[in-house]
Amino acid sequence: MKTESLSNEKVDIRLYSPQALAFLGDAVYEILVRERIVHRANMPVNKLHLQAVEQVRASYQSKAYAVIEPMLTEEELAALKRGRNISSIKPPKNGSMQDYRRATGLECLFGYLYLQGKIDRINQLFLSIEEKLEQELGE
Repeated sequence: MKTESLSNEKVDIRLYSPQALAFLGDAVYEILVRERIVHRANMPVNKLHLQAVEQVRASYQSKAYAVIEPMLTEEELAALKRGRNISSIKPPKNGSMQDYRRATGLECLFGYLYLQGKIDRINQLFLSIEEKLEQELGE
């Protein structure tokens, strides 16, 4: 994500529900995944879609959560935990509750950082996720 956020002012996390932050963060995270996939290879859209789906599913995002959690500031960790601890979460039929909660926490963090205009920090965290998880997958 090379562009600046539409909003660069400091955001009071208490003014936004964790669901709203996760809603936005889901889009931010997915665009990063899609951008990376397109830069790697020009292929039919159905193949691009399948690769993106693999990396935005809850189980993958749960692993991403584990990668970045130790790198976070107290403020970032608070956003991550707010998303993770949403009580109204209903996981998909094929996923675990822990994976889904952690994925929601990750999305909440990315939404929060985006609203703060911290695009460089988003890119830094995403690069760490990419490097670590690709290393584990042996790509």
